[in-house]
Amino acid sequence: MGRRMRDGFVYNGLPIRVIFGDGTLARLPEEVERLALKRVLILSTAQQRDQAERLAELLGKRAAGVHPAAVMHTPVAVTEMALARVTAEGIDGLVSLGGGSAIGLGKAIGVRTGLPHLAVPTTYAGSEMTPILGETDNGIKTTRRSGAILPAVAIYDVALTLGLPVAFSVTSGLNAIAHAVEALYAQDRNPIVSIMAEQAIGALVRALPGVAADPADPVARTDALYGAWLGGACLGSVGMALHHKLCHVLGGAFDLPHAETHAVLLPHAVAYNAEAAPDMAGRLAGILNDGPQMESQAGNALQSFARRLGAPTALRALGMPESGIDHAADLAVQSPYWNPRPVERNAIRTLLARAWAGEAPITP
Repeated sequence: MGRRMRDGFVYNGLPIRVIFGDGTLARLPEEVERLALKRVLILSTAQQRDQAERLAELLGKRAAGVHPAAVMHTPVAVTEMALARVTAEGIDGLVSLGGGSAIGLGKAIGVRTGLPHLAVPTTYAGSEMTPILGETDNGIKTTRRSGAILPAVAIYDVALTLGLPVAFSVTSGLNAIAHAVEALYAQDRNPIVSIMAEQAIGALVRALPGVAADPADPVARTDALYGAWLGGACLGSVGMALHHKLCHVLGGAFDLPHAETHAVLLPHAVAYNAEAAPDMAGRLAGILNDGPQMESQAGNALQSFARRLGAPTALRALGMPESGIDHAADLAVQSPYWNPRPVERNAIRTLLARAWAGEAPITP
């Protein structure tokens, strides 16, 4: 799977301004001013409304208000409600504060209106670095990719992640690892993105045990946020494959929590693709085990890493009914994303059944 430099490659850089550091939220007003925005709507979930209100205070007269209605999987109906407010109140810019839910809503509004979007991530979801939008309508989650979806600015402030609960820090971090893992076997992978992906995985594998041991550790939090940024940049630069397809299917069909679903499924997706993508599996196993390993061990090593951190390892623990396994397998093979190994219904059904039960990943 490895590519020699003489093979040539195509690399598309992401046209997004990134501000990374500790205390960087203080630079939000100058970024809003640089974009000449006068009526900015701040988007968040209901749970982060207080933080969004403080952000409005920081922006002063340029803040038009807070819209704390973002929810998982970006339902089209929620976007339409927000759009009505944007139109009625003459909004000329968007600031999303939070994880994939808030940032997804900002992207959904931005691509429909052309309004500038500034993202302030507080998790490791990575959505802020991708020109990808996943939306749910009638139990089906679909994705699209467009340069118009990518936020104009992403402000990473390590201080905003210090209060992220350990359990969610872990699952969000595993979600970020998933972005980098799939970049290593993407159809349009290239040497630049592969370097970024390895750096992302290494930073997160190093950081997450430290975050679990001491959530206020600034070094671990900085490494985790750095890895999340790189992972998001990888996802934004190359295509998705089986792992993301399965997560989109389960999120849309069963409304499963996004980060936790990634944490459960990733070891199984890695095992499914290990033989077809040995370079990815070997690199991942080496990072997780601090030395060269058989690529067939990569999925098991990843599940063991997740288990040591206290992450969920079974879809049934997330609320997926056993009766949904066959339905999910059917959906997964409909319009499948490109994948290094063919997406076969019986093998996918076996993968999902083992992930549902929390069993060890195998190559079905």
